[in-house]
Amino acid sequence: MEPKITLFAVLATLLVLTVNGQSGCNTHRFENNLAFTTCSPLQALGSFLHWTYNEANGTVSIAFRHPGTTTSSWIAWGLNPSGTQMVGTQALVAFTNSSGQFQAYTSSVNSYTTQLERGSLSFRVSRVSATLVNGEATIFATLELPANLITANQLWQVGPVTNGVPMIHSRSGDNMRSMGRIDFRTGQSTAGGGSGDRLTKRNTHGILNAVSWGVLMPLGAMMARYMKVFADPTWFYLHIAFQVSGYAIGVAGWATGIKLGNDSPGTSYSTHRNLGIALFTFATLQVFALLLRPKPDHKFRRYWNVYHHSVGYTTIILSIINIFKGLDILDPADKWRWAYIGILIFLGACVLILEPLTWFIVLRRKNRGGNTVAAPTSNKYSNGTTTSTGPHHQDA
Repeated sequence: MEPKITLFAVLATLLVLTVNGQSGCNTHRFENNLAFTTCSPLQALGSFLHWTYNEANGTVSIAFRHPGTTTSSWIAWGLNPSGTQMVGTQALVAFTNSSGQFQAYTSSVNSYTTQLERGSLSFRVSRVSATLVNGEATIFATLELPANLITANQLWQVGPVTNGVPMIHSRSGDNMRSMGRIDFRTGQSTAGGGSGDRLTKRNTHGILNAVSWGVLMPLGAMMARYMKVFADPTWFYLHIAFQVSGYAIGVAGWATGIKLGNDSPGTSYSTHRNLGIALFTFATLQVFALLLRPKPDHKFRRYWNVYHHSVGYTTIILSIINIFKGLDILDPADKWRWAYIGILIFLGACVLILEPLTWFIVLRRKNRGGNTVAAPTSNKYSNGTTTSTGPHHQDA
């Protein structure tokens, strides 16, 4: 067993790195300890509205968040007292201007050809500001609402910016479903969640990737590292079965993600997308590496092992990180996040037990002068035959 980074170290580190970070309603933390009493996920376009209602003076402090915002796009949220259409909406708008500053302002939408020009609203607004951090845009404001707007229609949008001017948003998909009803006093809200088909695709995408990259891939690595001393050559077949099935399911999940991205031109989860592309690339390289694996006694086999293990562990690390990124985007109930954390803890506990146990078995066999398993001993899957006098574990 060569002294190299173990799955336990990987999993333990990831629990620290991925529980925090960009999140949805349930776990998001604003800077400067800013807090709101209520939050509503706006499923269409993947946005969030946080607010605190002060009944004493009829004001509402709000924070409208939209992950996946670029410097070439605008975001907006507003209230419409007369309907769910865009015209008549009293909006808060933010985008990156020609000077490179992410600015927020108010705009009263009075036509369908609007370019979201600055203007006063039908109610007073103060403390208007905006931030764009790591692709997540947030508009902050305090609204002094009349009684007829404590319960009102809410609308939100994203669209492109050209030469410093907001342009018309897409007229299909979630851009046509981003509307709902909100009651600031009771905290009740209804929000467009996209079509049932899109929501199903989002959930399918999440489940496929969580099962493949987040469970099957780590299990496959554990088969290679720990089962070798207990079940030779069965470990090899288990390793291949877990990795190939994980890759196949992962490709299906990756494809649904590409389709979801194409269906939402106004939203770009760049970190999640880039990690997904990297995962697909690394996993595909692993498949080709299996086909090009040298014989165990070949002079290049040691270098192939280093490559195989390095890419494999990197894939596992990135996959778990990206699953938490996906959970932040989907913003499911807390139980799903903790369920996956529980799976990681279980896998980590297994590694904690198996790591010293396999070291003990391998070292005892070596001290007794026996051979330790280095690779499967059948030509049909090892391209050669070998024995080893040292503990070369995980030579898959």
